Amino acid sequence: MVNHKKIWIDLDNSPHVPFFKPIIKELEKRGRRVTLTVRDCFQVCGLADLHGLEYLRIGRHYGKSKLLKLVGTIYRSFQLLRCLSISEAGIALSHGSRSQILASKLMRIPSVLIADYEHSKGLKVLHPDFLIVPEVVKNAESSRHSSVTFAYPGIKEDVYVPDFVPSAKCLEELGINTSDLIITIRPPATEAHYHNPEAEMLFAEAVDYFGSRNDVRMVILPRNEKKQGDMIRSRWGEWWNSKKIIIPEHVVDGLNLIWHSDLVISGGGTMNREAAALGVPVYSIFRGKIGAVDRYLSENGRLILIEKREDVRGKIEVIRREKAEKLENRSHATLDRIVDAIEEAMKMRK
Repeated sequence: MVNHKKIWIDLDNSPHVPFFKPIIKELEKRGRRVTLTVRDCFQVCGLADLHGLEYLRIGRHYGKSKLLKLVGTIYRSFQLLRCLSISEAGIALSHGSRSQILASKLMRIPSVLIADYEHSKGLKVLHPDFLIVPEVVKNAESSRHSSVTFAYPGIKEDVYVPDFVPSAKCLEELGINTSDLIITIRPPATEAHYHNPEAEMLFAEAVDYFGSRNDVRMVILPRNEKKQGDMIRSRWGEWWNSKKIIIPEHVVDGLNLIWHSDLVISGGGTMNREAAALGVPVYSIFRGKIGAVDRYLSENGRLILIEKREDVRGKIEVIRREKAEKLENRSHATLDRIVDAIEEAMKMRK
């Protein structure tokens, strides 16, 4: 039996955990019930545990191959279909879960997709019933979807960053002294459909550059321990052994790590935008199609795009920054508008 107050949320990538936590809290505050499913990949389960979320673990990642991605998406959809508590939901909500959208269509549950990158690729049949996007990408997204589209101000990281409270605990856990000049680096997503090998070259150039300096310690956050983690330890073994490069042994609080960093470099969108939202100097080595959000941040001086090898030494300013004691921006306008849009979609569902 369908429960029109029940919302099924699927988390299939690590950035979705902090993003949906305040959304879940606000939905429950408004009387909605939430069922949460999680894909076991990219530390999603570990982050969900860290944030105290209750969830059903369903499916995993199936590799870089396009064929395996397709088969994995379909297989996980059928895994989701077997979950009875999901079938009772009044609406399905995610930030890009193709498996959920396919499963929701098979179950005839209206789907709501939150998205902030207009160049994402998916199966042509996987158009959601409702779309929620930042105002800066609304026109680009609306032209590609037949969905009812809602827009929200700012960027998606504005949903959870306003509630952030700085703590130096993550530095203590990593054995980092606050006197160190700290650079946090996120390698490119080599298994993503949008990956461009140029980003790997820029990542290596950045590590080589920072490693040559005596005043720098790098915290590198591999996207997967087996491949990227082993590659980093092998290629820069001397720096890893001397703790010039630190690879966390467990899930870390990303926002706190960014806050205590002097600068951030990432081959993907979320960490870049989190740094921008926190006011931390950030450089993007992402070399796929640049989305409207990153262009907006770049044009406003909140994000610097690293596009070629020479930019690493020419554009990146390796200097210590003054860290404020607390975050100034506490507006919940983005969170409120997104939850309002979800409520509107619930009322409009077929």
